[in-house]
Amino acid sequence: ELSGMNIIYYDKSIIVCIKPAGVISTDEPGGMPDLIREALGDPEADIRAVHRLDQVVSGLMVYAQSNEAASELSRQIRGGEFKKTYLAVVHGVPEERKGRFEDILLRSKEKHKTFVINKPARGAQDAILDYELLCSDGETSLVAIQLITGRTHQIRAHLADIGCPILGDPQYGSAESQAFSAKWGLEYQ
Repeated sequence: ELSGMNIIYYDKSIIVCIKPAGVISTDEPGGMPDLIREALGDPEADIRAVHRLDQVVSGLMVYAQSNEAASELSRQIRGGEFKKTYLAVVHGVPEERKGRFEDILLRSKEKHKTFVINKPARGAQDAILDYELLCSDGETSLVAIQLITGRTHQIRAHLADIGCPILGDPQYGSAESQAFSAKWGLEYQ
């Protein structure tokens, strides 16, 4: 741990660290690259985001420390060599233990929300993800997710659409999710 930053791996090319919930993953004031520079004690350090996580999500992230490293990581992401698995606790139980969602998503900028729609529309995008049910108590489930495409709020929209919204997500969830979020001071954007 380096100045409060949980760094898992570090070399001259990359930094792997845990992004806390509530922090922006991209290079904006107060974002992860700023926090990494602060932890390293070098305000001029070259820290480049090559993938992102929603602000409300915590998880492992990889940052490049040079243009060359960023290019190589981006190539690996495009080529499918860079794998990311997302874990989500959801309300309910998906019907199938394993599956694939292949839907059309439309983002509403006015509502700050992404919707599953049933036919192509202007601005809509194809969205695909694979999931696997890891465990369930009948009321909540732990689901592992592999994104095939990376659309804004894709996981949240897909899971809500099948009636299994992420626990604590008031934007895509139920009144129960809103109460959970309020109780724990969670804010989703």
